[in-house]
Amino acid sequence: MDSGGTSDAGHGNYVSLAELAAQLKVSVQTIYDLRSKGLGPRGFRVGTQLRFRESEIDAWVERMEQADEQRDTGGAA
Repeated sequence: MDSGGTSDAGHGNYVSLAELAAQLKVSVQTIYDLRSKGLGPRGFRVGTQLRFRESEIDAWVERMEQADEQRDTGGAA
């Protein structure tokens, strides 16, 4: 595995909680709060550190975009 977070097995890149918060320009606490409500991205722990697959982050953002679009259109698909 290289230092960039890409595994040789093709599992993708991984992002830390702090990196995710920085990318989204929100606080780490916001990510914790969303996850505690079941609204955040799926992640996993490596020891005590939370990590997220970039593919899961992309899927989560897409789900949020779809939910916003549904709210904006009154629920029409």
